[in-house]
Amino acid sequence: MLNMKYAPAILTIVQEGSITAASKKLFVSQPALSQTIRQVEEELGAPIFTRDTRHIELTNVGKLYIESVRQIQMIDQNLHARVSDSKDEVFGTFRLGISVQRGLQLLPLVIPDFIALYPQIRIQLREEGSGMLERRVLEGQCDLGLVTTASKRDQLTYSLIENERLMLVAARTTALAAKYPDGAPIDIADARDESFVSMSEGHSVRAIQDKLFEKYGLSPKILLETHNMEAAKRIAARANAVFLVPSAYVSDTIADRELMHIYPILNTEFAHHFYVCYRKGKHLPRYELDFVQLVCRALGTRSPLAGEAGAD
Repeated sequence: MLNMKYAPAILTIVQEGSITAASKKLFVSQPALSQTIRQVEEELGAPIFTRDTRHIELTNVGKLYIESVRQIQMIDQNLHARVSDSKDEVFGTFRLGISVQRGLQLLPLVIPDFIALYPQIRIQLREEGSGMLERRVLEGQCDLGLVTTASKRDQLTYSLIENERLMLVAARTTALAAKYPDGAPIDIADARDESFVSMSEGHSVRAIQDKLFEKYGLSPKILLETHNMEAAKRIAARANAVFLVPSAYVSDTIADRELMHIYPILNTEFAHHFYVCYRKGKHLPRYELDFVQLVCRALGTRSPLAGEAGAD
């Protein structure tokens, strides 16, 4: 029988990437953690971590161990979720992951209604990039992740909340805005002579932008790179520039809308869409299902989980 006594420490080592970092997070000594690893390895009869790299890595046996631990944790969480659903008043902690931009868009619209429905549920929020949030969900640090991504991890279930399109924000002072009316679909090549505000390396929108530039042979001037999508929109609007952005981040209510033209981009497949993701096999408690429905209500879409439950 798998001994779960040591599992939290081993999971922390995996999440932090080293014994040193894990010992700081757990407030225990490195020798104590090394002893924990040895005890697990003695029980299994095989090593669970490699010893030949500075960055600790799981062996094949270690991967089997972690998979088994997470399966046991899932069984325990599902039991508690089903018990919670049977009660009239629900207590607990809801660990939610959402990107900063989506949080800015949705949380002010959703959180007040959710609190009214579930006053005894405490929300523990993580605001990170979608790739990191998928990892958090996979590792059990988040219950749900609201992510803009392509459905790609086999261990996660992705339920589509909203399709996205690629748009170009252009200052009304640009030659592009003088040529095309606001809202007219254009080709990215139409903006070849404009200066771009760009997302920084590593952002999903930047990767799509770079592929488009390569596809159409474009080498436009990059005025500025930033991690902040809202800042990029405002800078482009005031700096006689343009900016590629997912459709979710443009609306008639954003600041400085009167300074911008917004164009749908033709002839490009935008592979990243807005999903709720969670670990496969997870039982979603009523309050999580209702939270997703409130998100969809705010977006004007139908909840992909509506058949299971929903807010009144």
